[in-house]
Amino acid sequence: MKPRQIATAFKRLQKQNPNPRTELNYESEFELLIAVILSAQATDVSVNLATNKLYAVANTPHSIRALGVEKLKQYIKTIGLFNTKANNVIKTCGILIENHNGEVPQTREELEALPGVGRKTANVILNTAFGQPTIAVDTHIFRVSNRTGIAPGKDVVAVEKALLEAVPERFKIDAHHWLILLGRYTCVARKPKCETCLLNDICDTAFSWVTPSKT
Repeated sequence: MKPRQIATAFKRLQKQNPNPRTELNYESEFELLIAVILSAQATDVSVNLATNKLYAVANTPHSIRALGVEKLKQYIKTIGLFNTKANNVIKTCGILIENHNGEVPQTREELEALPGVGRKTANVILNTAFGQPTIAVDTHIFRVSNRTGIAPGKDVVAVEKALLEAVPERFKIDAHHWLILLGRYTCVARKPKCETCLLNDICDTAFSWVTPSKT
């Protein structure tokens, strides 16, 4: 897409959803951090089902660490990779308590030093919890960015850098949410819903994914 088309794309996405937010349930920066750690290779729905029960009994670094790995597993066992995630969450709680006074750090370096936190997770926390104009690239955003031509790239880091360059400044704070929702519900992997997409007239590949009808 050309710069003017990219600006048009985000104007439309903003008009459709002026105040986008994550679909993960949380009420504190810490709850968001844990939810995002748990969401790796899992759906937001499955994470919310688990954290709704977990946070009712433990929703601070101290209280979750007090549960211990085995008790924590009982709350998150319906989520993929729950064994590894339980260990990472308990270790993360310990680091937050010992190094950050129980608070979620606000720098990428400190976040990525936490077990289970990679670049994508750090970007989500920096953006959603602390209002920084970062863009977390997951499989949905990677797909949308390449298909539409907004920010093509061969890997997630390349796409992230391309997005930060291409997205107009005024849209950066919400760009992550708009693109992930577009990829989750419209520009889906196998059969994108081009006919109902807001961007189908400016997208680089709109309708090319539609299977021709047999005659």
